[in-house]
Formats: sequence, structure tokens, C-alpha cells
Amino acid sequence: MLDSIWLPPTVHIWSGMLVLTATLAAVVYTAVRAWRRRDLGPAGNAILIFAQLTLMAQAVLGIKLLDQGLGPLQLFIHYLGGLGPLLFFLVYYWLPSPVRTRRWLSFGVAASAFLFAVMAFGIGMSYVAGQVA
Repeated sequence: MLDSIWLPPTVHIWSGMLVLTATLAAVVYTAVRAWRRRDLGPAGNAILIFAQLTLMAQAVLGIKLLDQGLGPLQLFIHYLGGLGPLLFFLVYYWLPSPVRTRRWLSFGVAASAFLFAVMAFGIGMSYVAGQVA
């Protein structure tokens, strides 16, 4: 059934913008909480979870586009760029709870994921621009 669904590449671009927005929101929220010397709280955890869900959705959409035959020349960079930001969150949640509650750690994780997502989005957009020209 999934093989019969055709996904337009613009969906991947729009979901990439959502990833950038969600990870930027996580950066801003975690920075403010760290600056005020407060823990993340339920809202902060929800923002981090939402950022991770957008990253997962983006990865699934990217895998579907690769399955459709789009972007096979950059297969490795697609997987690295799509799953890289999730690695930061994975390591964060593997850390013991006392370590995760350190003042600037959640900000560092969110900022790293955001910067990696910006890099992947930039590379992806330059690839799309190269295909159009």
C-alpha cells in the first residue's frame, strides 16, 4: 500500500521547515530556562518531544522519497543529515537523570540538533536547486 503512494518532494521541504521551527523553539525555550536556572518542566519536555517527532517524520518522508528514486546520488548524506539531529537527543536521553538536569545541557543538545538540521536543510536545498537548474 505504501509503495503505491507518491509523495511530492515539496512535502519534504515543508516538513524540513517545520523541523527547523521546532528545533529552534527547543533552542529558545531551553536557553531561557537555563538562563533563569530552572528545569525544563512539562512544557520543555513537550517541546523537546515535538522536535524529535518532527525529525522522525522528516526522516520517514525522506526514506519514502529515496524509495521513489529521488536523491540516490546523495544516499549517504541523506541518511546522515536526516538522522544526525536525532542522535543528539538519543545521547541526551541515555544520560543518567542527574546529568540531564545540568543547567545548560538541554540547551546544548537542542542547539546541536538545530545546527545539524540547518546544515542538512541547506545541503538538501542546494541539491534541489541543482536539480532544477
